[in-house]
Amino acid sequence: MSDVMSKIGQGISNLVRKQYFWGIIAIVLLLGINVLKDPTYLSITVSEANGNLVGNLIDILRAAAPIMMIAVGMCLVIATSGIDLSVGSLMVVAGAVSMETLKSADNTLGAALGALILALVIAAFLGAFNGFLVSIVGLQPFISTLVMMLAGRGIAKVITGGQNTAATNGSFRWIANGYVFGLPVVFLIAVLVVIAVGILVRRSALGLMIEAIGMDPRAARLAGVNRKGLLLMVYSTSGVLAGIAGVFATASVMTVDVSRTGYQMELDAILAVVIGGTSLAGGKFSLSGAFVGSLLIATLDKTVVFLGISSSATPAFKAIVIVALCLLQSERVRALFRGRGLAQGQNKTEKKELVAA
Repeated sequence: MSDVMSKIGQGISNLVRKQYFWGIIAIVLLLGINVLKDPTYLSITVSEANGNLVGNLIDILRAAAPIMMIAVGMCLVIATSGIDLSVGSLMVVAGAVSMETLKSADNTLGAALGALILALVIAAFLGAFNGFLVSIVGLQPFISTLVMMLAGRGIAKVITGGQNTAATNGSFRWIANGYVFGLPVVFLIAVLVVIAVGILVRRSALGLMIEAIGMDPRAARLAGVNRKGLLLMVYSTSGVLAGIAGVFATASVMTVDVSRTGYQMELDAILAVVIGGTSLAGGKFSLSGAFVGSLLIATLDKTVVFLGISSSATPAFKAIVIVALCLLQSERVRALFRGRGLAQGQNKTEKKELVAA
């Protein structure tokens, strides 16, 4: 019995040490705050019209899907000691390409697949261009992706003629608004993509090589790691995932807003990655942490709206929550609290000993 309890205690201790654990705690607390305002907040019902699940939790899962896509790509890029500030702009480029393609196409599955493939190919090309600037030209990732962040939205405006473009296609719309087994298909697709990327990088040497070039590029090169090829692959992957996120965001309303689609999404991606425990210094990444971080950002956004917080105060509210979470994740802060708790316990023991004497 003591061995079982010891193993349980060790498992809990190991879980607490994982940074994404505190992200899960934050999600639970935010949901708890919403429940205090409305006890039915967590209720999930079955729609009588179509048999799909509906509720606030379902809305959170749907909102988390595009964040998950760009967060996973950002996670891999940051692991190489880089950064990708262009993901929001690549989202709007993918959305613009898909809407312009569908605008003059028939309402068929083939047209939807053609628009999807074209959008992802162009997003991959732009992501690869980021990788080219970083790996071949030798520019800093911050500068390279900042240039693409500025240029990408301009490319989208050129594609759409500077106008918001709408289209009609039932199959394409289903990507973001459809359901499978009562759950949003957009969330299921995001989960499958995360699992596929996780298997690819964790069940092979690819993940270790990505971390190696982030920790010590020179040592990785001496060990035979193809740094240039990996960087091209990582930035291309980030571009494709940003393209998928752009399709998710655009297909939900079948309209691309060249000014708002993907706006500041790179910040949400970076926050999700950091909350999940990926080091901004490179050499370490956690896809499961990015997954949790994405759910937290989506929950936080929904909580802000649900509590009726004014738009002017929204950034401050999000900042307070994220700073508090980062403090909880800090080993130094937790050690400080543990030290105080230990000191207080020792003081109480000393007082009892004095009274007994």
